[in-house]
Amino acid sequence: MNHLILVGNVGLILCGTSFTARAEAPADYRGKPFTDAYHKAGMPNIPGIVQCALYDLGGEGVAYHDTDSVNNGSGKLNLEKGHQRAHAGEYLWFFRKDEGVDLSFVKDTADLSHTNLVSPHINQLYIGWTENGEWCNYTVNVTRPGAYRIKALYSFQTNTVTFDLNGKPASTCRLPVPTANYHQWNFATIGTIQFPEAGPQLLTFHYGKGNNFAYFEFEPVDPLPSMKP
Repeated sequence: MNHLILVGNVGLILCGTSFTARAEAPADYRGKPFTDAYHKAGMPNIPGIVQCALYDLGGEGVAYHDTDSVNNGSGKLNLEKGHQRAHAGEYLWFFRKDEGVDLSFVKDTADLSHTNLVSPHINQLYIGWTENGEWCNYTVNVTRPGAYRIKALYSFQTNTVTFDLNGKPASTCRLPVPTANYHQWNFATIGTIQFPEAGPQLLTFHYGKGNNFAYFEFEPVDPLPSMKP
């Protein structure tokens, strides 16, 4: 049986005679994992998927930085009747409309009326209207330390993006294949990242102009060993 003991701000998992350090998000970080009536799980697990639109709560300068205070999707474009697709509904039309990060959702018209390299699911939320110097924070729960491949559902240009872990640079990634425009999508491996410790940690996604971003999948480079009977 494993036991978790706390030493100051660090948790240690006691496994027989070995100890595994557990990380924590920076103590002075004031953001919180996103939750609402529909998204109740809180911080996403790694390995797993981090949805870009579910960045932390906390507002401008804490949970995110955007170049203007207008949500150009949920708070502007999707106010127009023609963009309020019936397959979505008000929750998606106006998702986080009063926050600065520019959000929208995959639509039958703009995104799915043509061939994609990899087609997203209808109603998939995404970050758009991206500009240089913008970023979002995600409090994540790393359940297994180690090296991970980062896969992204994205569109348009072959830009470089970066990730910080607990306030320190952790990964530089390259979107490998261009798509025809902002509404033609691809899903591909963009790089790797190392999570040295397990536990809640702060992942910061830095991006620039020229892409839409839907989600990231973090997949262990070394799979778990198979269990033989």
